Amino acid sequence: MTEDQDSAGHGRRVGWVELYFDLIFVFAVSQVTHAIVAEPKWVHVGASLGLFATLWWTWIGFALLYNRVGDDTRVVDRLFVLAGTVPCAIAATQAHHVFEGHPAGFAAALAGVRLILAAAHRWSGRSKAEVRRIAWGYTASAVLFTISAFTPRPWVFVLWAFALIQEAGFLLLDGGSDRRRGGHDAPRPSRAAKMRSLLAPSSNPGRAVDPGHLSERFGLFMILLLGELVITVGGAALDRPADDLGYWLALIGGLVLAGALWWVYFTSAAEIYERMLDLSGGNPALAYFLYAGGHLIPAFSLLLIAAGVDLSLHESPPVSAAWFITAGLTAYLTGTRVFSMQPRKWYVNVLQIAALAATVNLALLRHVLSAPAVVAVIAVWAVISAAISARVRHGVLEDLSNDPAAFFHASERDSGI
Repeated sequence: MTEDQDSAGHGRRVGWVELYFDLIFVFAVSQVTHAIVAEPKWVHVGASLGLFATLWWTWIGFALLYNRVGDDTRVVDRLFVLAGTVPCAIAATQAHHVFEGHPAGFAAALAGVRLILAAAHRWSGRSKAEVRRIAWGYTASAVLFTISAFTPRPWVFVLWAFALIQEAGFLLLDGGSDRRRGGHDAPRPSRAAKMRSLLAPSSNPGRAVDPGHLSERFGLFMILLLGELVITVGGAALDRPADDLGYWLALIGGLVLAGALWWVYFTSAAEIYERMLDLSGGNPALAYFLYAGGHLIPAFSLLLIAAGVDLSLHESPPVSAAWFITAGLTAYLTGTRVFSMQPRKWYVNVLQIAALAATVNLALLRHVLSAPAVVAVIAVWAVISAAISARVRHGVLEDLSNDPAAFFHASERDSGI
């Protein structure tokens, strides 16, 4: 962390115990990739997204715990995070049973995680009223996950969805308190008013988040998810003979693709998100918009891309392999807002839609190229997208740094954060 960041109020850093927790957690989310590879069907991808969302909100619980009340110098805080690794690891080993129709073990493990989160907030010793509310919320989630362990399908997933929705509410969303202050008959806020509420400091300082820590936390996790793609490329390439052209196309193309995905996110997007959250005073609703909810699809897209690359390197790749890569890349570019974040003319919007459509349809090249060659072409396209992203976002970052008020005013008009 630089001195400039420290002077700007970015004093909190990611703790060593958080990095250890991420290693355990990446083992859990890697099972999602393996599940897609084991049964490469779009229905299975949808189920995998639901499973990943459940794990995602579990990880966010620990990220926000340390962001708001954690302290790497306090033994009790480190112990709570270490305790959380145990049920998370158990959930990882039980993830494949969810697809087999036996979610009880997975649900019970996640109930245990939420009891730990409830206890960690209850005994954190900070902002008594706020952390007590969060502790009760996690206790309610633990009850719901426990009940779901004895609930038949599909109701088990309904209970999980309800638990995750209420977690989003008590962790980062304000539950419509501003409307309640205006009474039940208060008019629904306009789009511009919603934008202003996102960019304004929270009325409750105890709910504010630390922008520097949250940005670094999510950035490190995205790096670990990119590592899943790198490991997939390396492992699959090792099974091919060294004189096979497909071996080199797969190895180089996969690594170039991973590097382009890194470039799209880390050269500007991560800094823009952090800067906006910092200028908003750590507004929790904006944190949800940019990070907790905003990163869900890009994060899952990395796993979908990794699964597609893995399948493309099989001897007989399924038809869905290339589509997984291109659909994942399209979702990643959309989710990281590669072509947005500033006012645009109508024809620029048309070009954006055309570029995303072209990204998806790169999978059609499988009819004329080998699977490794398709991976290489997609990698080149990703590099082009990264170059466009860097050019567009360089101007956005300058505008944000030079005149934040004007940038936010433009964002209110465009609603394209």
